[in-house]
Amino acid sequence: MRKTIFKKLEAKGLIANYNRLRKNLPPKLPERVFIWDETLREGVQMPSVYLTYVEKVKLAKMMDETGIATITTGFPGLSEEEKNNVRRIANEGFEQARLAASARITRSDVDACLECGIKEIMMFTPFNGLNLQYRLKMTKEQVLEKTADAVGYAKKHGMTVNFVLEDASRTSLEEILQMFKTAVKAGADRLGIADTVGFLRPLSMRYLISHVRDELLKQIGRDIPLSVHCHNDFGLATANTLAAVEEGIAYVHTCIGGFGERAGVAALEEVVVALELLYNIDTGLDLKKLYRLSQLVEKSFALPVQFHKPIIGDNAFSYEADEHIQAMLDNPIIYEPFPPEIVERQATFFVGRQTGRDLIERRLAHAGIKATPREIDEIMRRISGMQESLDKGGTQMTFYQIKKLMRELRKGLTEEDFWKLVEQITKQKPKLPTSP
Repeated sequence: MRKTIFKKLEAKGLIANYNRLRKNLPPKLPERVFIWDETLREGVQMPSVYLTYVEKVKLAKMMDETGIATITTGFPGLSEEEKNNVRRIANEGFEQARLAASARITRSDVDACLECGIKEIMMFTPFNGLNLQYRLKMTKEQVLEKTADAVGYAKKHGMTVNFVLEDASRTSLEEILQMFKTAVKAGADRLGIADTVGFLRPLSMRYLISHVRDELLKQIGRDIPLSVHCHNDFGLATANTLAAVEEGIAYVHTCIGGFGERAGVAALEEVVVALELLYNIDTGLDLKKLYRLSQLVEKSFALPVQFHKPIIGDNAFSYEADEHIQAMLDNPIIYEPFPPEIVERQATFFVGRQTGRDLIERRLAHAGIKATPREIDEIMRRISGMQESLDKGGTQMTFYQIKKLMRELRKGLTEEDFWKLVEQITKQKPKLPTSP
């Protein structure tokens, strides 16, 4: 259905589809894109989000049923609790998805993954001057040495290594190639480019991917599979992910609902539906399960999905404007980018102040109701009266009370609260350094 409806409309000359023009088809598009979901690692980095083991398993199982290729189960090197949870998830049965875990460039992190029974890791480190000086506090040579050692150690233990360069989007091409060649020489199976602060524009992403790919081919002599991890600080995570795919990248990192640190990362449902419907690329996912998956995440995270969120938001297929509803009754595709049934949704019509008399008459006639002009006038009057009688001030007060409650649910300590706690216990006042 989803691959033929647009073609039928095009064939009848009813719509134009610029996505299908030969000039607009990127020559390096992969036939298949593999979704690597980071919800259980990146998603839970959102302040105040905490998942119980049962919630993690339910999410992982449903991701597996949906057809996600790889699921990052967590970061075992973070804590014993995290390691235990990852180990328990790894012992669960999964039918389709491969299970992975995150690791820094240390043997101890690799050992933590091995102790969980994880055979595929996403190893990460930054390499630009900013991170070397202020975060890692190491020289380039030291980071290269640690990377080679950690990757080689993981490969000796039979692991599949996905090496991801943090903040690659703000790292010089020379440094990217230096790090990637080191990782490949040590045995890395796949290389990842992370736009850690959502800094790139789509055209810049394509530029970076193409140059990294071409230079690696020249210097290494073979194609190395690439992946991409895009943050959404400028609202470009999905666009940048798709730009990377246009340059041939077949492995993309996502989070359900776009959740994640700060402004989140590329949203699973946006990336998948765009690839399937706008690019005609197979992702292996069952689109009908995306909405239920997002609802499970919303419940588990205790964070609401935006009403206007594409694909999964409550308003994604909702209409109130008179002319829009009239057009929808004539042919839904006039105002639908695709039939909502594809993602197990349905159109919702609202009747309100923007609803005109003609539409009321048409809907009554469509329902087989014969109403007199006076009865229609009364229907219109009552619709208008219902909205006018609403206590807008009361509604706003309720809204702000809900927002206050949501803030109270964020049980993580603020920086200020943390230092107060430290001072109470140690009886010492912290001497905090000033920001650089």
